[in-house]
Amino acid sequence: MRIALFQMRSGIDPAANAAALVARIEEAAANGAGLLFTPEMSGLLDRDRTRAIRSLHFEHEDPVLGAVREAAAKAGLWVHLGSLALLSGSGEKLVNRGFLIDDTGAIRARYDKIHLFDVDLPSGESWRESAAYERGGRAVVVDTPAGTLGLSICYDLRFPALYHALSNEGATILSIPAAFTVPTGEAHWHVLMRARAIEAGAYVVAAAQVGRHEDGRTTYGHSLVVDPWGKVLLDMGGEDVGLGFAELDPAAIEEVRRRLPAIWHRRPIPAPEHIR
Repeated sequence: MRIALFQMRSGIDPAANAAALVARIEEAAANGAGLLFTPEMSGLLDRDRTRAIRSLHFEHEDPVLGAVREAAAKAGLWVHLGSLALLSGSGEKLVNRGFLIDDTGAIRARYDKIHLFDVDLPSGESWRESAAYERGGRAVVVDTPAGTLGLSICYDLRFPALYHALSNEGATILSIPAAFTVPTGEAHWHVLMRARAIEAGAYVVAAAQVGRHEDGRTTYGHSLVVDPWGKVLLDMGGEDVGLGFAELDPAAIEEVRRRLPAIWHRRPIPAPEHIR
């Protein structure tokens, strides 16, 4: 299947972000894609949480989600909407939730980010996602026309046990939408994406935010498609917004897993003996 990735620069206005998503859905379909991937926080990227909260909604009333579902149905295109910030059912915190939307506009799967980004970087950047977001509690795989898709979001990338669980459940494509910082992206983005693909013998598709955003942050970009052998098929660079395209071949997954069947050799690891 031909897939598309939207490398995006989300701003603080959800209506503008929704319009950009709708336009890219139409463009992806017109260029023969069957499935479009978008980044983390496609609907709103705003580090000013007081301002951001005024633009957030519960899932059932979110205008960005509604616009994407309508556009997907109109274009006959599957969309992995990487994630949206939404009000949670508890009303206490937000959720960072991704959606798989089919070509009729129906929601086929939801995934709430499990690993939250709480770090202090040498650049002086400090992030505390857990202060605003609820942690997700379950991994998700879902069947698509391109293959079985394992869902994750951004910081999840650093926790290989999640991807082991996804591939153990049959995932042949790992989606890792992101809004990576520049310092961590320069150091770790490519090597971790390739490692996840190699470990699972699966495609990795990582649609990313890029460039200088309205809220003042800068994201790394380099939306990637990596094949099951770890070869980078698409790298969209660290500057430009737009669509990229790649072909996913199920036979490549079968061939890699036949040649190097490490996925079938996994064993439960008992607690190590600690010798003092």
